Amino acid sequence: MGRSLHVAFPVPPMNTEAATLRHLMEVGRQLLSQLDPDTVFTQVLDEARLITGARYAAIGVLDAERGGLERFLTDGLDSDAASAIGDLPRGRGVLRLLIEDPRALRLADVNSHPQSFGFPFGHPDMKTFLGVPILIRGEAWGNLYLTEKAFGLEFTEADEEAVGVLAQFAATAIDNARMYQQAEQGRRASQQAVRGLEAARAISDAIGAQVELETILELTVKRGRALVGARSVLILLAEGDEVVLVAGTGVRPGAVGTREPLVGSIVAESLAGGTPLRAEAIPERLDHIREQLGVADARTALVVPMIHHGHSIGVLIALDRGSAQEPFSAADEEVMRTFASSAANAVAISRSVEADRLRAQISAAEKERRRWARELHDQTLQSLGGLRVMLAGARRRDELEGFRHAVNQAVSDLESEIQNLRGIISDLRPALLDDLGLVDALGALVSRHRENGLAATLEIDLDGPDGPLALSEETETTVYRLIQEALTNVVKHAKASGVAVRVGLGEGPRLRLEVRDDGIGFDPDSRSGGFGLAGIRERVYLAGGLIAISSGPQGTTVRAEVPVGVHAPLG
Repeated sequence: MGRSLHVAFPVPPMNTEAATLRHLMEVGRQLLSQLDPDTVFTQVLDEARLITGARYAAIGVLDAERGGLERFLTDGLDSDAASAIGDLPRGRGVLRLLIEDPRALRLADVNSHPQSFGFPFGHPDMKTFLGVPILIRGEAWGNLYLTEKAFGLEFTEADEEAVGVLAQFAATAIDNARMYQQAEQGRRASQQAVRGLEAARAISDAIGAQVELETILELTVKRGRALVGARSVLILLAEGDEVVLVAGTGVRPGAVGTREPLVGSIVAESLAGGTPLRAEAIPERLDHIREQLGVADARTALVVPMIHHGHSIGVLIALDRGSAQEPFSAADEEVMRTFASSAANAVAISRSVEADRLRAQISAAEKERRRWARELHDQTLQSLGGLRVMLAGARRRDELEGFRHAVNQAVSDLESEIQNLRGIISDLRPALLDDLGLVDALGALVSRHRENGLAATLEIDLDGPDGPLALSEETETTVYRLIQEALTNVVKHAKASGVAVRVGLGEGPRLRLEVRDDGIGFDPDSRSGGFGLAGIRERVYLAGGLIAISSGPQGTTVRAEVPVGVHAPLG
């Protein structure tokens, strides 16, 4: 915020101390209802002039070291006068007195003070002066300055007291507004984290379901673009001495497939170093790529290498965050690194042609999910829980009602986000599957759907001739994922009121799985745009099993058989 453009004119002061006091109380209530610091500044400047009859008013905000002024906001200067002054004060001369000794200061003639440096050329004449410190929690935060009381009068002790009260209200209002903004930033950050995790989970599920690479990469660039607010996001893969655009959003139609030389480009630099690059001014080396993609006027870039097993196979590039003048942040870089890692995994898996190698890749992905589950539990949930405790503590303070409401809302939102994160952790790797086995994990899965309004039942019989059959970890994971994806399809597409899940033993021995719903049905032979059905078929195939899907107006039934003892995939 800079100088205001109010036209200067003398403002008559309040007529009586009683009127001033009543007005101050009303102003205090108004200030404490504001949650934007700049709005508080504007109102304080206006009210200070009104109460004292000052021609000019200013607020000086101290820098972090409290040795000078970081900001200087004025009221009473028209645009011509403001332009004529030039650079704003930084806290020298008489202004430094209040910085070094934060106590009220009244002067009949500021020019005659020993520490006065005078005024720069073009500065309006000023004689009478009143300065009052703004203290937040006992520490100097800034000062409120008033000059040129109307009709040539001097500022009075009553003026000093009134402005002191106004400064106290201003300090409380500014502190409240800053705390509210911090709470809002925390809430937005938690929401951004959840959205990022949800997007990463969608991509991870697509990879685990063995969806076509083109679809996965398209999902990656679209989700990445939405999360960082970029104008364009694209994926370039290295092929020999060239890079080829394999996916892009926000680029010219038909740009996918474009090939460009790798040598000498910013892409080559990122691939060689294996580290992200943030360019606030795109170098000329990227000009040829920008022109080919139809984004020749792009100005900022974030280039993140796609690394798999220590090898850089391509880059994920985001162009122009929000506007061409807004650089990408460290938080944006972290988000895009997650997407780049997922995209790199997808490309590596797609390039694998042998089933054993594919199983190994999916097994590694499952281990990565476990690691994420542990980290989310140990770090993210702990951090969010700590933030909730902090905000809950703030709620107990005797503060402004509006601020209390904002904190209450933030606590409520964080509680909701914590629940969302718990659901994400459960989806990434159910703890019950590791701790108690398949039966309890499936029971928890079905119960969760039942709590969401679906009439779900579960029947499990794993008793063999020699007692309950001990399943390998790989087989348990495969069965759990198959049923999880089938239930997800029911919830998303079937419009069903009920579903029955059965797991039992067949000949071979083989596990027999059945998921039957009473939904609207669909055509099993049609090509589905979703991930679930393709994922189910791929998992069964890789496990060496069989699958049959029947559907009609009475509902859909998915039946699958999975060999017991076969090394099934973990994805």
